[in-house]
Amino acid sequence: MKPVQVMFDEQLLARLDADEEVRRHGRSAVLRRAAEAWLQRKRVAEVSRAYRAAYGEASDTDAELADWHTQGSWPEE
Repeated sequence: MKPVQVMFDEQLLARLDADEEVRRHGRSAVLRRAAEAWLQRKRVAEVSRAYRAAYGEASDTDAELADWHTQGSWPEE
């Protein structure tokens, strides 16, 4: 891993340090998970935008796939 310096205002840092998960796992671990979650949300948004650009808001594909979940058998859990 590579160390990085990140600037926080004092109030935000105090709120972060007061969190139980931060105290248990440390700032770095929590901030790494937050960065991963942010990147994942951004990727999902990019894929959604690409889908809408390719197929439009109301595409025929949506209607074709509407009942896909009824077409197969699902294993019992």
